[in-house]
Amino acid sequence: MKGRTWEILKFALTGGVCFLIELGVLILLRDGAGLDTMIATPIAFLVSVAVNYLICVKWVFPGAADSGRAKAGFLISSLIGLGLNWVLMYLFRVTLGEDQVWLTLFGFRVTGYMVNKTIATLLVMVFNYFAKRWILKGRDASGDNA
Repeated sequence: MKGRTWEILKFALTGGVCFLIELGVLILLRDGAGLDTMIATPIAFLVSVAVNYLICVKWVFPGAADSGRAKAGFLISSLIGLGLNWVLMYLFRVTLGEDQVWLTLFGFRVTGYMVNKTIATLLVMVFNYFAKRWILKGRDASGDNA
C-alpha cells in the first residue's frame, strides 16, 4: 500500500494513539484531579499535540521539511484545532450534558464528557489532516499519490 491511502492510514493510527493519550489525560485531570472539563480539555489536547507532532514529522509525513515554516504552520493549525476542540466540547456540554453515564464496561463508566470528546476529536481530526498535510507537504498536498 502506497501513496495517499497509506498516508491516511498512518495519520489515522497516529490520531488514534494520540486520542487515547488525550482522553487518558482528560480523564486523569477531570476525574482524578477534579479539574473542570473546560480547563482539562486544552491541557489534554496540548499533550496529545506534542506527541502527534513528533509522530507526524517522523512517520506520517516523512521527508517533510522540518523548517521554521513547517513548525509554525503545525503550531498554528494545532492552535486552530485546539480552538475548534474547545468550542465543540463547550457546545456538546451545553446541548448533550457531560455527567450522565452512557455505558458501563467492566466497572468503567463511560460518561457524557467522554462521548463529547470522542465526537469533537473526530471532527477536528478531519481539519487536522488537511491542514497538517498542506503545511508539511506544501503545494503537492492536493495531488493524489495513491
